Amino acid sequence: MAGAVAAAVGLATASLAALVLPGGQSPLVSVADQVVSLAPSTPREETIALLGTADKPFILGAVAAVTVALAALLGLLSRRDRRPLVAGGALLLAAGVAATAESAPSALAAGLVGTVLSALAAAWSVGRLSRPQAAGLRPAGRAIGAGRPPASWAEREMSRREFTLLAAGMAVLAVAGQGLASLVGSVPSSAVERFRAATRLTRAAHPLPPPPAADSFRIAGLTPLVTPNAGFYRVDTAFVPPSVDPVSWRLSLDGMVDRPLTFRYEDLMAMPQEEAYITLCCVSDPVGGSLIGNALWQGVRLDRLLALAGVRHGADQVVGRSVDGFTAGFPTALALDGRAALVALGMNGEPLPIVHGFPARLIVPGLYGYVCATKWLTEIRLTTLSSFTAYWEQRGWGPPAPVATESRIDVPRDGAALGPGEVTVAGVAWAQHRGIRGVQVRVDGGPWRAAELAGELSTDTWRQWRYRWTATRGGHTLAVRATDAEGRVQTARTVPPFPDGATGYPSVSVTVG
Repeated sequence: MAGAVAAAVGLATASLAALVLPGGQSPLVSVADQVVSLAPSTPREETIALLGTADKPFILGAVAAVTVALAALLGLLSRRDRRPLVAGGALLLAAGVAATAESAPSALAAGLVGTVLSALAAAWSVGRLSRPQAAGLRPAGRAIGAGRPPASWAEREMSRREFTLLAAGMAVLAVAGQGLASLVGSVPSSAVERFRAATRLTRAAHPLPPPPAADSFRIAGLTPLVTPNAGFYRVDTAFVPPSVDPVSWRLSLDGMVDRPLTFRYEDLMAMPQEEAYITLCCVSDPVGGSLIGNALWQGVRLDRLLALAGVRHGADQVVGRSVDGFTAGFPTALALDGRAALVALGMNGEPLPIVHGFPARLIVPGLYGYVCATKWLTEIRLTTLSSFTAYWEQRGWGPPAPVATESRIDVPRDGAALGPGEVTVAGVAWAQHRGIRGVQVRVDGGPWRAAELAGELSTDTWRQWRYRWTATRGGHTLAVRATDAEGRVQTARTVPPFPDGATGYPSVSVTVG
């Protein structure tokens, strides 16, 4: 028990220290970062597919649980000999230091200090709880209080009841400390949030009107055409979203350019702004999954910034780098072919939410997020595809490729119980930067039937569809497929997300009674 309680106290101390140290990051978060970075692709993607955006809390909890379990085991092994506990504690400390050393430079010093403080807190807890007397192992023939009175608390024998109360108290304080750290740490920096809340986006040069009514079907349960910011999916490598001070923040544009440039937040806000509806999706999204959303993005065109810098011959890759060190790269040609590739500053009419990249991020229509959608952007570097490999490609994911033609059934839900008669089947389909030409629905493996399409907001967004089905009693399976504007039909070949994105026909099973 002593080892487990000490580990919990140490973790809570580290998390609390991260709140008060400038740029601080808990060693728990640093270790979790390394777990994700080093984990084989298959279990990592299965975790994302199963948990979606809840993957980060799960991983943090798992790392904490494993740490506490190891400490408890070390405590048991060290009941008569402290050497295993000392050696194991040193190894855990070394793991925390090693993981922290991989943090961004701005967080390195704070992370190391937090790691040392956590080790000291854990050692203090072990010292209080692991004396032989605390376990009730008094020398034979000696009664409590016999002989010389204890000179201090450290020398006084502790009853099992006192030990239990002390251990329970430490555990409660550790849990409370960790809870407080998690609660406060999940709240963005108040100064950054106040700045963001007070910021008003520059009016776009050609503001887009609200989506026409014909582009949306009014069907209960159908995904809205434009995803609210609060409901937009989040997949990134940051366990704690960076709160970036926009006053000191800078965006550098460098590498293979004629004129390296640096932009302040106000510089970008003063430039001509463009609005574009763009559907963004994650390559980890399983068939029929929810890691996709559509928003009205606003920002400065990337091709305009590249023209100001002057792209040198041979620079065939654009790499975005985040303040936390994450990188994503895509072919330069896709930033210069006329599509609305943006350094985005706004999302659905307001400055980017902190969790979605404030103060700036990259958005490139037609590509999965892992190769282009760098959040908390701090650098755009022109380089070559052969000389630089970005974060996820280093971990086995494929090179940049167009988003596959896909679709999804939103209603009825899988497992739904329906009444006989007319049932509306509805969902969304997407093929960003190509557009959707048609959607078809199949019931119980029968012939494909054409669905009705809502209007097309743009070729860079998804498109709603609906199909009126006359349901008969019994169990049924509904499947859907889409065809893009270039005539490519969604493939029936079922493959998992890794390494190029999931494919296959999404389906739901329903019961009509």
